[in-house]
Amino acid sequence: MQKKSIDFGKKEKVLNYATQTYQLSRPNKVGAVMALIRECQPKTFEEWQEWYFENAHTDGKKPSKITKESLDELGERLYVKITEVVIPEWTEAFHRLTVQDCKDYIFNLTINRTFDGFLREKSVIEDNLAKLFPHVIFEESDPELDHAGDIDYLGKVGNKAFGIQIKPVTAKANFGNYSVSERMQNSFETFSHKYGGKVFIIFSIDDKIQNQEVIKEIAIEIQRLQK
Repeated sequence: MQKKSIDFGKKEKVLNYATQTYQLSRPNKVGAVMALIRECQPKTFEEWQEWYFENAHTDGKKPSKITKESLDELGERLYVKITEVVIPEWTEAFHRLTVQDCKDYIFNLTINRTFDGFLREKSVIEDNLAKLFPHVIFEESDPELDHAGDIDYLGKVGNKAFGIQIKPVTAKANFGNYSVSERMQNSFETFSHKYGGKVFIIFSIDDKIQNQEVIKEIAIEIQRLQK
């Protein structure tokens, strides 16, 4: 099978960084592309391209049809973000960077953030979910399993289980626009096939669950798994 993806070489990192940072490839901008191509089941690249532009809409309260022009507009916005924001910010950071910054960063990433994340995850489970759902057995995900990087905890209901991913957010974070990556979505689907339950993403500030609506969704899932 001949791949269609373009190799952007050394430009790939900055293009990917800016696209993800400014959320220019999210479903609310380009549609739910994996769901669309699975619905299309194309035999050729041309069939997929034509079908996409005929059927793709942005994912949101006011969906709009996606066109080649709207994708070009996203590309233009990406260029503006890179040239007017990313490059100046990175240039300043490069000029101010020291050896000590690098040493401190590695230490902080390895020791400090791991410790903070460990405490945060345990608090979200033990001080929140375990008290709300005392009949559910919560266990840390086995690091040897394929889904371990995407699933932090399992909530066992009989011989089935649902998954929990805990993501730290800042007080000003707009987690309402968060969407999972294609790889993560595949990981969630693999988990569901194996354990029978859905995977829920919990956004937390310290030990507090910010997306409180997820608690009701988990309760509904527990009832479904108990049947």
